[in-house]
Amino acid sequence: MARLSDSYDTLVFDLGNVLSPREDSIEDSKQQIDTKLLRRMMNAQIWYDNEAGTVPDEETYAELAKEFEVDESLIQIAVSEAMAALRPRAEMFDLIRTLKPGRKIYAMANMSASTWNTVKLNGASSWKIFDAIFLSYIAGSRKPELPFYRLFLHDTGSIPSRTIFVDDNREHLVTAQSLGMRTIFFDNFANVERILHNLCGDPVERASRFLEQNAKQHLSHTTDGQVIHENFSQLMILEATDDPSLVDYTIYEAEFNFFKGSGELTTTYYPDDLDTTSMAWTVIPNVADDTTKTKVMDRMLQFCDGDGIPLTCFDWNRPRRDHAICVNVLTLFHAYGRGKELDKAVEWIYSVLLTGAYMDGARYYIGPEPFLYFMLRLPERSPELAKRMGALFKQRCQERIGSPGDALALAMRLHLCNRVDLNNKIDFQRLSNIQQLDGGWEPGAFYRYGSIDLQFGNRGLSTAIAQRAIKEYRLKYGSLASDVV
Repeated sequence: MARLSDSYDTLVFDLGNVLSPREDSIEDSKQQIDTKLLRRMMNAQIWYDNEAGTVPDEETYAELAKEFEVDESLIQIAVSEAMAALRPRAEMFDLIRTLKPGRKIYAMANMSASTWNTVKLNGASSWKIFDAIFLSYIAGSRKPELPFYRLFLHDTGSIPSRTIFVDDNREHLVTAQSLGMRTIFFDNFANVERILHNLCGDPVERASRFLEQNAKQHLSHTTDGQVIHENFSQLMILEATDDPSLVDYTIYEAEFNFFKGSGELTTTYYPDDLDTTSMAWTVIPNVADDTTKTKVMDRMLQFCDGDGIPLTCFDWNRPRRDHAICVNVLTLFHAYGRGKELDKAVEWIYSVLLTGAYMDGARYYIGPEPFLYFMLRLPERSPELAKRMGALFKQRCQERIGSPGDALALAMRLHLCNRVDLNNKIDFQRLSNIQQLDGGWEPGAFYRYGSIDLQFGNRGLSTAIAQRAIKEYRLKYGSLASDVV
C-alpha cells in the first residue's frame, strides 16, 4: 500500500507569479505607465508571441507602442523596471526545501529571453533548488498551450498522476489537469502550504505528531474560545488511540463526572452522570472492580424515566433525556451481560434509528454523527443487536456519505463506513484535504450545553478519530495518489 507521502514525486511551480510575484513587481516598479495599462500590454498577443520566442523584443515593443499609443521607450523602461523588481518569494522556497527530499522539483514560466536573464540575476542562488527550469521562449510555446506541457513531461519523464502543478492562472491549471496532473490554485501562501503538506505528507504520521506534541493538553474549547476541562473527550481520545499517555482524565472510585472538577459554565455543583460513567467503564474496564460496577449499574436503573429510558445524571432534579447518552448506557449494560434489564430503552433506540429521529442531533450532542458513532459501539457488545440492527444501521451510514459536515463529523462518518464495509471515498478525500498544517484537524462541534446554545469541541478528539479513520480506510481500501483530490 502506497503512503500518501510517496504518491507524488514531482512538483512543478509557476515561476512568474507563484515563485516570483510579478503582480507585486508591477505595483512596486517606479514607472510612468499606469499599472493597469501595463498589465493589458502583458496580456496582448504580441507579448505572448514574445514569451514564446517567436517575436523579438524590438518588434514587440514597437507593436505595443502602436497598439496602445504609448511611447516605445516608456514601455521598455516600465517592463525593465517591473522585471528588475521580481524577487523570489522566500516562504515558497523555504517550503520547497522542506518538500524536496525524495522528489524532483521543477519550474515553468512564460518568459522571454530578456526577461529571464533579468530574473535569473535577481535570485541566482534560489534557482539552484530546481532540477530544471522550463521557459516558454526555449520551448517555442507557452502556458496554457499543450506543447509546452508535453515537452515538460517528455523531457523529465514525469508521470502525470504523480505530479503536482502549482499556478495562479486557472487556464494553466486546466491544461495541466487535462493531462492528468494534480493541480493547486495559488490563492495565498498559507492555503497552498497546507494543501502541499496534505498531499506530500503522511496524514497518519502527521496526526500522531500532533497528538504526541500536545499530549495531556487536548482541552475542549467553546465556540467563543473558553476552555472546558472535561473527562468525556479524554476517554474518547483514549478509545480511538489506545494510548493513555495522550490523555488526562480524573479517575473516580465509582461514578464518573463529565467535568474534571467543578462545573464550568454551568452550576458549580454538577452531578455525576451516566454518560461519562458508561464511557469510562467500556473504555477502561479495569478502572473499577465488579462489585462497584454492579452497585453503580443497579443505581443507573433507578434513574430511568417512566418509559424505561436512562436519564443523563444521577440527579432527579435534572431529569434530562438524550438518545445518544441512552446508547452509551445500553452499551455498558450489554458489555456486562445486563442488556435485558433495559429492553424498553433498546426498543426506543431502535425506533430512533428506524425513523431517523436522530438527524437533528440530541439534547447534548450535535448532529447525527455522534448518535451513529455511539450506535456502532453497541452492536459490538451484543451479537443479538448486531443481527437485528446491522442492515438498518449500514443503511443509515450509507445515507450520510457526502453530506455536509465538519472535521469531527467527517472523521466519525468515515470510521462508521469503514466498520460496516462501505467504501466512503468521498469523505475520505474531504477529511484528508482539511488536515491542518500542524497535523491536527479543527475541533468541530461535538457537544452543547443543554440549557444554553453554547457548543464546544476538541481538536485532539477530531484528530484522534480522523487518524484512526484514515488509517482504517487505507488498510482496507488502499490510497493511491488519485484518492486525494
